[in-house]
Amino acid sequence: MGSPVHRVSMGDTWSRQVHPDIESERHVQSFNVEELTNILDGGAQNTALRRKVESIIHREPELSLKDNYFMTQNERYEAAIKKKFHIQMLAQRLGWSEDSRELHYANRSLSGDLGLALQFVFQKALRSLGSEEQIAKWDPLCNKLQILATYAQTELGHGTYLQGLETEATYDAATQEFVVHSPTLTAIKWWPGDLGRSATHALVQAQLICSGAQQGMHAFIVPIRSLEDHSPLPGITVGDIGPKMDFDHSDNGFLRLDHVRVPRENMLSRFAQVLPDGTYIKLGTAKSNYLSMVVVRVDILSNEVIPLLQKACVIAVRYSVIRHQSRLRPSDPEAKVLDYQTQQQKLFPPLAKAYAFHFVANSLLEFFHRSYSSILDRDFRLLPELHALSAGMKALVSDFCIQGAELCRRACGGHGYSKLSGLPSLVTRVTASCTYEGENTVLYLQTARLIKDSVHHLQTLMQSGADRHEAWNQTTVIHLQAAKAHLYYVTVKIFTEALEKLENQPAIQQVLKRLCDLYALHGIMTNTGDFLHDGFLSGAQIDVARKAYLDLLPLIRKDAILLTDAFDFTDQCLNSALGCYDGNVYERLFHWAQKSPTNTQGNPAYEKYIRPLLQGWRSRL
Repeated sequence: MGSPVHRVSMGDTWSRQVHPDIESERHVQSFNVEELTNILDGGAQNTALRRKVESIIHREPELSLKDNYFMTQNERYEAAIKKKFHIQMLAQRLGWSEDSRELHYANRSLSGDLGLALQFVFQKALRSLGSEEQIAKWDPLCNKLQILATYAQTELGHGTYLQGLETEATYDAATQEFVVHSPTLTAIKWWPGDLGRSATHALVQAQLICSGAQQGMHAFIVPIRSLEDHSPLPGITVGDIGPKMDFDHSDNGFLRLDHVRVPRENMLSRFAQVLPDGTYIKLGTAKSNYLSMVVVRVDILSNEVIPLLQKACVIAVRYSVIRHQSRLRPSDPEAKVLDYQTQQQKLFPPLAKAYAFHFVANSLLEFFHRSYSSILDRDFRLLPELHALSAGMKALVSDFCIQGAELCRRACGGHGYSKLSGLPSLVTRVTASCTYEGENTVLYLQTARLIKDSVHHLQTLMQSGADRHEAWNQTTVIHLQAAKAHLYYVTVKIFTEALEKLENQPAIQQVLKRLCDLYALHGIMTNTGDFLHDGFLSGAQIDVARKAYLDLLPLIRKDAILLTDAFDFTDQCLNSALGCYDGNVYERLFHWAQKSPTNTQGNPAYEKYIRPLLQGWRSRL
């Protein structure tokens, strides 16, 4: 009934038998794991295709992730570009098209550890903001990798607040060119991936100045490196921003523009145009520019952020049935740590969130597809709701994924601190998501402008004589609270509606309903003060909710391994000594540690410092 055993192909030499402590967890299955995997994949045919792609990827030695934890920043960058190169060769050989499921699954199997990822963001922005002619010109160049493009919005001094960006694009009617310029130090573009060393072109967000007036933010395609020798073009100062918490494989960069000229046709013009004489024609709304960010936010939730939490749950839950610690009773052997209620309380809410967010991302994607085409046709009625929902969900999901991944890491004790566990890189990687594509507090507040209670507080202050802008600032903490509560409610609603569609699979429906109930109750248990203060629940009702919450933990405990198996991550994709399917945790940790360069390349400090220290006493005798 379960999914097939994942064999490990990482050069391990010990017995590949499945550890009895994890085998016993899979022995009695209350639901069909394979069926749940199919649901998560959107159908059995997708599961089969994904596994086929994974088997192809894992057979390619150039695409291995196994040495990642031992690489320098330069080595990670080169390895990521190498993987992108080999994926392109594979795609050409096997006929995988640019937006195909096969390439999506290939990316998943490599944990997104590929170079040139911002090409995708550039193309999403191009397709959202560009005219049909511009798409026809630039999209094929990207698909054939004849140019390498990035998306340059964030500056040293500004990020999410588009109106505050300082880069300027001034139209020169005499030459029919835009002069793109960084007028200040804080206007330097800072953080775009692939900008530091790779990109040949950048989609630069800049303040348009034409006919003597500022027209707001617009996007311009700016060549930044020579297609002949990759050197920076005239007026371009570009480089890498230096070490980061993670994303060592990505060359996040800076870009300073000194009166760089680009043709008039390089301004993306689906929603605005500048005529040859400098006349500005507005075809969209002020919010049109946010469309490309909305597109990217929807995608990163499904493909980047949520899988990180799913993986953290897989690793921590699997390790928690192998790790034994203390005794439940004096006469018993040491217990699996997952048998302790405190461990269940750490791990099951993140697991419930990982499932909830899967269905949330699906729902958001459906809404996006329904509204996207009409927005491209300049029907903007759904854009405010799409913007608010995608902004809020990106903030809520990334916040909870950060908390959940860190809980999973800590639940693995000391070994969770080892990079070889895979958990530190999951935590630091998901941490980045709380700021990229919009800082979370700002995004929550964008959602809050739709919420009735927030508006009521705002109106009350204004009626007492406060200035509108000051009133907003004085109520932002309440707005934040309201937005988070609203979004949590929406996620519970989406999870519940997804369960209703599983009536023909009662066993799976039951096991997921426990997770849904736990997710809803966890929201109450972590915000009991709000529920009591606002009179929604009494103290006695809170007690009932707590009992129901705790009663769910042992029920979910029985299915915990099966629920993590259903995510169907291969060992190679997890790249974790603690999260392997067969449960041989300690053998792997010992084996991998021995391969560290610190153990294979000698000790550079011995001759220089340790030996003189150790032998210094002899000269004094």
